[in-house]
Amino acid sequence: MSNPTIDVRCGEELDIPSVDAYLKAHIEGLIGVPAVRQFPSGASNLTYLLSYQGRDLVLRRPPTGTRPKSGHSMIREYSVMKALKPLFPAVPTVLLHEPDEGLMGAEFYVMERVVGDLIHDRIPDDWGFDEGDARKLSQVFWDKLIELHDVDYQAAGLADFGKPAGYVERQILGWNGRYELAKTDDVDAFEDVRNWLADNMPPESGKVSILHGDFRIDNVILDPHDHFNILAVLDWEISALGDPLMDLGNTLAYWIEADDPPGIRALSKQPSAAPGMMKRDEIVDYYCSARGLDVGNVNYYMTYGVFRLAVILQQIYYRYYHGQTKNQMFKMFGHSVNELGNHCRRLIERG
Repeated sequence: MSNPTIDVRCGEELDIPSVDAYLKAHIEGLIGVPAVRQFPSGASNLTYLLSYQGRDLVLRRPPTGTRPKSGHSMIREYSVMKALKPLFPAVPTVLLHEPDEGLMGAEFYVMERVVGDLIHDRIPDDWGFDEGDARKLSQVFWDKLIELHDVDYQAAGLADFGKPAGYVERQILGWNGRYELAKTDDVDAFEDVRNWLADNMPPESGKVSILHGDFRIDNVILDPHDHFNILAVLDWEISALGDPLMDLGNTLAYWIEADDPPGIRALSKQPSAAPGMMKRDEIVDYYCSARGLDVGNVNYYMTYGVFRLAVILQQIYYRYYHGQTKNQMFKMFGHSVNELGNHCRRLIERG
């Protein structure tokens, strides 16, 4: 399936004349007034399709309302994609970044649209995939993460993209603190989970990689003529330099399987439970073999990944709870946060 668009949601409109004038002043060859649509997927940054005559552009900006101080950085997304493109071609071509918030009340960046197929909760029936095809797709997906983690970040010019030393501690304490700031009265405080994560931090693996932070099947665009070819990886807003095992944990947290608890299965946004897809245990072995690593206590990285996802959803739910966004897809996020936090408790108990 292609990446569909919708009419721009109420309260998230662009000032089209101003945006059009700005883009024409900075990008050559744009003809006509753009038709503007919105990509509905994603629950964080706002993404728009601007269709000019013969050329489609994509504009990304932060959401409205209260935003975490270090979150939704457009320059971060723009910079990492621009630097990665020569060494990791599976990123869109970025065109410009505008730090001045005067035009639309927030910074933004613009990139070329990548035309391809995007999978959400299931593999389309008309692809005719059997279990072998599903397994191959999952392997291609994990190969792409391995490829990213193998990129020489210094050769990419990203040596100053972050501070790898102390990354694990900063992530654990940072996400714990963000949850405290975003709490609402209808969600659990999960102090036990936060304390466990802080008290059981593993040592750094000694490896440093470019981390995507939100690597999921529904964040990759597939070649419509070859669904085993990933054309682009999207949504680099929380990318960083750090311990790749933390990124592995993030990605495994999204990798929901058929025998996971019902409340967790209900949160799935990708077809990771489809027959034939690799299982989490297989994935860990596959990843470690490919990169020459020993994960050690993979349960810790999984628990971190699940709780981090809970914090991300809670930050979004905070805006909905306080009336800062009207997007009804966020209405049940508080319930989802409780499900994820309780899943962390199960993982901790399992050990």
